[in-house]
Amino acid sequence: MFGDIYSNKKVLITGNTGFKGSWLSIWLLKLGAKVYGLSKDIPTEPSMFKELKLKNEINHYESDVRDFDSVKSIIEQVKPDFVFHLAAQALVSVSYSDPIETITTNVIGTTNILEALKQSNHHCVGIFITSDKCYDNVEWEWGYKETDALGGKDIYSGSKGAAEIIFKSYYQSFFSSNDSKVRIATARAGNVIGGGDWARDRIVPDCMRAWSENEIVEIRSPNATRPWQHVLEPLSGYLALGNELYLDNNLNGESFNFGPNSQYSHTVEDILKDLTLQWNFKDTSKAYNITDDIKFHEAGLLKLNCDKALFHLKWMPTLSYDQLIEFTGSWYYNFYQKNGNIFEYTFEQIDNYEDIAFKKEIEWTK
Repeated sequence: MFGDIYSNKKVLITGNTGFKGSWLSIWLLKLGAKVYGLSKDIPTEPSMFKELKLKNEINHYESDVRDFDSVKSIIEQVKPDFVFHLAAQALVSVSYSDPIETITTNVIGTTNILEALKQSNHHCVGIFITSDKCYDNVEWEWGYKETDALGGKDIYSGSKGAAEIIFKSYYQSFFSSNDSKVRIATARAGNVIGGGDWARDRIVPDCMRAWSENEIVEIRSPNATRPWQHVLEPLSGYLALGNELYLDNNLNGESFNFGPNSQYSHTVEDILKDLTLQWNFKDTSKAYNITDDIKFHEAGLLKLNCDKALFHLKWMPTLSYDQLIEFTGSWYYNFYQKNGNIFEYTFEQIDNYEDIAFKKEIEWTK
């Protein structure tokens, strides 16, 4: 997988205690990497990081990406071959209640990683994860391309757009020469679902918590359309991009979208109806009800164009919509209802995902 590029490599993941960071950690362990994590805390309770006991499997640093001296010290000490920068304030709702934390974490945090890599100046590939919400979304019917305008109506979206601009400025100023030891790229994905996400104000985690306690969940914006994808989909893109940058500098400074096939853009209510089947609900009224209590602006339509990733990386989504639902629903059902070994079950899901991708002859499986 990924040309064995990650085997015995030192990989630093910021935000490693979060949902995506935990999945990326376990996948990299499976690929034979020496995994290091940098995170200020464990963001949710429960958390995938704790449930999988990942602190016992990786080298974990408790640090805030906004603390430059700490970030610099860790990068100089580890001298990672790869940095995957996932640390973020990732909730739109929190960007309304705490805009300063959102901006400092997402913009200054990104700046600190870039500056630490510049000062360390060792051979390293940096993949900076932003969001599909970095685009100035006017809710048109076609997917956003990497060259479309950045921005957004909320602080979260603005902070992600700003992080992209800072990234590009750092690239042009410090990392654009052919002999640069540091090669960097950004990755944009969003509306990622899958087992192990317990963040608040996200529709799937809200439902899983409620259903595990036999409660009905209230949903906002049931007709909102999102580019839903399983967490392993963008992670495969990040890993493929890291692989390519390690071998060749042609994509240095570039940005890439990683999203589902356009036909997999479903409404919030579509997703919930299908997930109720995984939980054996016979009546959806006992699973959720619809409220018009919308406390902040939420986009009604958002799509990504991923032609660039297909062209340069030969990357494409692996799972069908039905497989996305099955992977997500079964993980939570296994966790809440079966009380099995969730580390082994997560490993098994990655195995299954790799097998499906291999049968489709997707490039990164080579």
